[in-house]
Amino acid sequence: MKSFELKGELRNDLGKKASKLSRKEGEVPCVLYGAGEVVHFNVTKDGIRKLVYTPEIFLVNLTIGKKTCNAILKDMQFHPVTDNLLHVDFYQVTEGKPIVMEVPVVLEGLAEGVKAGGKLSLELRKLKVKGMHKHIPEKLTINVESLGLGKSIQVGNLSFDNLELINAKNNVVCAVKLTRAARGAAAKGS
Repeated sequence: MKSFELKGELRNDLGKKASKLSRKEGEVPCVLYGAGEVVHFNVTKDGIRKLVYTPEIFLVNLTIGKKTCNAILKDMQFHPVTDNLLHVDFYQVTEGKPIVMEVPVVLEGLAEGVKAGGKLSLELRKLKVKGMHKHIPEKLTINVESLGLGKSIQVGNLSFDNLELINAKNNVVCAVKLTRAARGAAAKGS
């Protein structure tokens, strides 16, 4: 997993007024959970932009005042109209304790169903996994070469070393769907 350096300043004033004032000054209010404590802090919008607006996942090397720790991005809140970043939650990573996070899915290979005229569709762009932070990959690669026309791959069909998949077993990750042209060819053939 890639790492990301982020510096923050402790927040003394909490609540709506203090958060609004922080946002006006170009900062984003954040909270760090874990290790039996909750730490409130601010980061600059520019400092966190490359962490938030990317499909990749990172292990964040967080520096808040004099405290340094590793964390993962847990949750983000955006303004419903302007889409500005309002708030970010981080979860502290501790050695020997598993974490749960969403990892991007990447499909590999040319499916048999696509060769037969179907269309490959990625239904779940991210899968929720549980494992030690050192075992969590940057992406989950799924080989679709043997996927036939009208067939799908479900979460229950997948397994990855040292990871537990949290999504429902019957969720469809990807499928090869029939196109109109494939349906027409099938109807003419019968």
